[in-house]
Amino acid sequence: MRLGKMTLGIWIVSTLAFTSMSSLSQVTSDVPAKRADAIVDLGTPEGIRLVQGEWRYRDAQLVDADHHYAGPDLKPTGSASRTHDITPKAGAADFDDSDWAVLDPTTLGARRGPGKVSYAWYRLRLTVPEKLGAFETKGSTAVFEIVVDDYAEIWVNGSLPTVVGSAGGSFPKGFNAPNRVIVGRDLQPGQQITLAVFAANGPLSNPPANYIWVRSATLDFYKPNRVGNAREVMTEIERNDPGMDAIVGRDTKIEKLAEGFTFTEGPVWVRDENGGYLLFSDPNENTIYRWTPDGQVSVYRTKSGYSGVNIGEYFQPGSNGLALDSDGRLTIDEHGNRRITRIEKNGVVTVLAERYEGKRLNSPNDLIYRSNGALYFTDPPFGLPKVYEDPAKELSFSGVFCLSDGKLRLLTTELKGPNGLAFSPDERYLYVDNWDVERKVVMRYEVRPDGSLANGKTFFDMTYVPGDIALDGLKVDRAGNVFVSGPGGVWVLSPDGKHLGTIKGPELPANFAWGGADGRTLYMTARTGLYRIRLSVPGAGFAAESSN
Repeated sequence: MRLGKMTLGIWIVSTLAFTSMSSLSQVTSDVPAKRADAIVDLGTPEGIRLVQGEWRYRDAQLVDADHHYAGPDLKPTGSASRTHDITPKAGAADFDDSDWAVLDPTTLGARRGPGKVSYAWYRLRLTVPEKLGAFETKGSTAVFEIVVDDYAEIWVNGSLPTVVGSAGGSFPKGFNAPNRVIVGRDLQPGQQITLAVFAANGPLSNPPANYIWVRSATLDFYKPNRVGNAREVMTEIERNDPGMDAIVGRDTKIEKLAEGFTFTEGPVWVRDENGGYLLFSDPNENTIYRWTPDGQVSVYRTKSGYSGVNIGEYFQPGSNGLALDSDGRLTIDEHGNRRITRIEKNGVVTVLAERYEGKRLNSPNDLIYRSNGALYFTDPPFGLPKVYEDPAKELSFSGVFCLSDGKLRLLTTELKGPNGLAFSPDERYLYVDNWDVERKVVMRYEVRPDGSLANGKTFFDMTYVPGDIALDGLKVDRAGNVFVSGPGGVWVLSPDGKHLGTIKGPELPANFAWGGADGRTLYMTARTGLYRIRLSVPGAGFAAESSN
């Protein structure tokens, strides 16, 4: 995204001012600690009786193990090695701990283990009660909070989700810090939950003479919709056509999920065993963040687009567009590095596109995968310090490209500022919008069998709208409606190019992503905040999750 020339200077000043005043103090991997509606103290006999639970304990040991050094593929395929492992492996929900020591909950604070380099397991099976005082648990959300001296990992029903950047939640947050993790949503009385806490003495690099013990352990219950930090905000739905009602319900409201950023962009929804999470960029701050429905915001990747010594010259050096390939690998538009990269499952960075006919790309902006694996992306110069006039700019045009089978092809150069792009549900058409205050258009191209584009036509023209805001992010729903970030908000266009209406919130969105279990939630990255809105039609290409 790029602002018009007239507002560029104002934008830079306001951005710098905001950066100096704002704070990302909300960035954490733990569930936000709100006042609970009911609390069960798992360190008391009364609390344990309420959940029909029983603490069990066992020391864990380091044992010698056979393994292999890393091979050329960076996997354990090299020569044989000797290393260490942990025993027992007690994270599984059905792990048999019947021969473990049963703990009186009042003794959780007792020092256990041999001291120094030592590890231990605490396990607890509990049952959701029907009531906690006057609080009825049906439909509620429960959060397990534990403080272990010194570090803890938390398995919930046999699951320990591993996500890059995790610090807190299920993973050690810090020295003697509280770990908070969702253990159940929409709970039902009688539902059983298994918790396994792996404890470690620390600091690990300087083993202390003390021992492992639990400072506190509680189960916090919340009424439905109280966990997640989402709150309704100012929402205006402009309805120009009755067709808008079939997309946005009359009572629909925008929710704000997080704030305190400089300029949010490039969101993508990532599915996982816990329902999924959202990744999004802050290109100004050179960072990719992760947001989960529990309200957690954490840093997923720093230096997301640039690490050069002259980074101070850039306004948007970081990553912009994000996308997932068919294997779930994250693909990143790196503004400052002027390239597109892919993060492999083993963490290796693969450069997918960096040059066209020997010349460096401008600053890849947005990207999308076609179902056959071809990658389409836009390449305006908005990530360069001096944009169109930057002396480092090597291409004389802003292009739309396709990368397929290792070959990079230039598809069109007719737009000065090609930005957002999306396919129609049947992939017969590619939509591309234009960040150019003198030509605010959405183009529609036919996609040929070989992936090239033909017969580009103006699908919708917003140039008549005054002001220095042009067109940015773009998405399409399963019915073929087109969602465009334009002047004033999210413009909703029918498949035949009719303006059905506009979704307006407190901040202008830069880009969108379909997400949630059914793809009906539109996540919006909008300047300093992250927002979402529930719609009636799911996103194109978004298959609903199985209910199994």
